[in-house]
Amino acid sequence: MADAKRLNIRHVTTYRYDTPVHYALQQLRLTPRNGNGQTVLEWNCTFTGGTSQVVFDDHFLNHTELVKVDQNATEVQIQCEGVVEVEDNAGVIGKHRGYAPLWLFMQDSVLTQPGPAITELATRIKTYQQDVDDIALLHALSAEITKAVVYEIGSTTSDTQAEDALAAGRGVCQDHAQIMISTARLLGFPARYVSGYLLMDDRIDQDATHAWCEVYTKDLGWVGFDVSNGISPDARYVRIATGRDYRDSAPILGIRQGDGIENLQVALQVQQ
Repeated sequence: MADAKRLNIRHVTTYRYDTPVHYALQQLRLTPRNGNGQTVLEWNCTFTGGTSQVVFDDHFLNHTELVKVDQNATEVQIQCEGVVEVEDNAGVIGKHRGYAPLWLFMQDSVLTQPGPAITELATRIKTYQQDVDDIALLHALSAEITKAVVYEIGSTTSDTQAEDALAAGRGVCQDHAQIMISTARLLGFPARYVSGYLLMDDRIDQDATHAWCEVYTKDLGWVGFDVSNGISPDARYVRIATGRDYRDSAPILGIRQGDGIENLQVALQVQQ
């Protein structure tokens, strides 16, 4: 397989609580997808301090698992590891699939609701629209976002809206992706968020999963754009889940009853 990589991934998430948990439920989207140039050769998730309740594919075709935290647990560990082979398709995913209609990806969500900053960005980029093709236009948009929003860890949270990150001029990969999603929709393109893994050139150990976006074009279908790195995804990228924004495709989302303090630790390794 030309230009393919076989990636070994180990992802361990540990929650610690200062008081025993009365009730908590975790929703996991941690299993990579098969297809679109990606083949999952091995994958296994195990839980300590929690028990799997149900496994299903959601309306975005994300493999989803609900894990109930054991009553009175003070520590929960979620460990996923496996091997995924990925081709370099220059970010092209192709035609739309799934239960969610294409028009759903034109609708704003709470995190991607445009305001004055995003509207101004869309207006500025729209001046290129008659002179270049869709892919060139979207790469130009990605480059504008990279210039406007400095990558700065800790400058935003998972609840930060795209408009606020653009206005502040600081953010991380989640913010870059959601700003591009919001702006692309204003330009008439369906757009969606992608959570996944990235093989980095300078390190094996990482602190978090990666995020980018995909935009639907009339000629190529879905095409990926990693704004933070200024490229379309290649064989270093493993897609886990997609959705309208971070909340639809977050690797882990949970609910918990009780007032105790929760401590989160993530250990992630991606290597060939």
